[in-house]
Amino acid sequence: MQLRQLTILGVGLLGGSIGLAMRSAAPRCRIIGWGHRVQSLQLARQMGAIDQAETDPAAAVADSDMVILCTPVGTFETILRQISASLPRRCLLTDVGSTKRSIVRLAGSILDKKANFVASHPIAGSDKRGVEFARADLFKNNLCIVTPTSTTPAAALKAIGSFWQMLGMRLAQLSPEEHDRLLADVSHLPHLLAAALVAMQDEPALQLCGQGFLDATRIAGGDGGLWRDILLDNADNLRGGMARFQAEISRVTNMLAAGEQDALRQWLTNAAQRRQKLMDRMLREMRSD
Repeated sequence: MQLRQLTILGVGLLGGSIGLAMRSAAPRCRIIGWGHRVQSLQLARQMGAIDQAETDPAAAVADSDMVILCTPVGTFETILRQISASLPRRCLLTDVGSTKRSIVRLAGSILDKKANFVASHPIAGSDKRGVEFARADLFKNNLCIVTPTSTTPAAALKAIGSFWQMLGMRLAQLSPEEHDRLLADVSHLPHLLAAALVAMQDEPALQLCGQGFLDATRIAGGDGGLWRDILLDNADNLRGGMARFQAEISRVTNMLAAGEQDALRQWLTNAAQRRQKLMDRMLREMRSD
């Protein structure tokens, strides 16, 4: 895939990593970065993540072949309205948001088919934030989910998929609705639970925590505003996942109350085996690429 100019709206961890990855994947592509903080944009230029910095989103997209929204999902509507009149005709447009239904609806209502929009979710990141933590290899061998609709142009879907593959990612395809339902369980609910594990602790207990507690709660270190937007945007699916989780906890509570040693051991063993199968499958997929 050949791009003459790429615009990254939001040059943080993900946006900066896209810019750095593009340096080796498409060295002739000019990269424009937009953001609110001049200091972050300057750092992005120093790191080589972007060639040019803009603080006006409309100016940033005006002459680009492809635009990527790398801001929190709560900002998408405002930014789409700011750039809609300046997007070049048939420009490719995608995003990196963790929820998909809302951005698909917004793009459909605001862009009026001017740009070829395909929603994306590259499953890569960190509990860190900011362009200073960007890495050129952040996406390598990780999964990117694209979520086309019945009106998505086939050529645009292929082009967006090729872009993520160029950065080293594996591809999966889901509907926006299925994406949000499944990611509520394996991404959004785990973040909420990690935060709850930290929030419930008494200070004396925190003084005794070891690496296991830190491993289990690592994702609780993410940005509160970003995750607030994700959880609220997918609240209906998240509530369903929370109900199933509460039912599972109730099962364990009953085992403990009844002293059911064999049942508790089997429950823990089943979870360990299921996790190992997941780890083995992910390793095979990474090796196959």
